[in-house]
Amino acid sequence: MSSTVQENDAPNPGDELRPFFVKTNPAGAEDVAPGIKRQILGYGDTIMGVRVWFSKGAVGETHAHFHAQMAYVESGQFRVTVGEREMVLSAGDSFYAPPNTMHGAVCLEDGVLIDVFSPARQDFLEPQDETSSYGK
Repeated sequence: MSSTVQENDAPNPGDELRPFFVKTNPAGAEDVAPGIKRQILGYGDTIMGVRVWFSKGAVGETHAHFHAQMAYVESGQFRVTVGEREMVLSAGDSFYAPPNTMHGAVCLEDGVLIDVFSPARQDFLEPQDETSSYGK
């Protein structure tokens, strides 16, 4: 018996509301802080992928959350802090922030991060208000 998921199949309740395929769309991305836009790439209860565009000088404020987070630098350059450590990362580099660990990033050169969270960031699915900032 095949376990292939067709475009119109919904193997789990609620999956019919989630995109199985996502095309890059910076114009349709959500503004989440000055110089930062976010596009959710896909998610389930236990994982979420997010593409985040940063303009030079934009700051992902230092913060912590109960989610594990891995970020891949698709392009640009970032000064990243995880716990007490700091490093400048460029395209092809990555970092991991364990749950409840302070972390943040400053964009040194226009770039894109691909973030992966476990479990999914339910707060990213809620409407953002004008006081929201990336990195909470």
